[in-house]
Amino acid sequence: MSFLFVALGGALGAVARYAISLIPMKTGFPVLTFITNIIGAILIGVVVGVTSDKEGISDHTILFWKTGVCGGFTTFSTFSLEAFNLFDHKQYATGSIYVILSCGCCILGILCGKKIASVIKF
Repeated sequence: MSFLFVALGGALGAVARYAISLIPMKTGFPVLTFITNIIGAILIGVVVGVTSDKEGISDHTILFWKTGVCGGFTTFSTFSLEAFNLFDHKQYATGSIYVILSCGCCILGILCGKKIASVIKF
């Protein structure tokens, strides 16, 4: 049964990620993946903040949101490929900025998500 919750959440996350990728935007910086990863970091921060005491929240719900939705939504493999391609095309400054901003902003996103969860009190 756990696999079903992960699969359903993963499908939802993947569809949301695909929808964001359809936003028309041309830039040398992978903005849409960057934004997707920050949103995913905030979302997983909210999920962790809301489920930290686990009282009244089923394991299936946690799997649906954390492993399923967040896992299907975030794009770390795409991020890694885009960073590699920037470096491979000798765009060292853009690649470095992308890696540093992505990691820093996503860690900050988790902190923000946890703060949001503590304020909202689901």
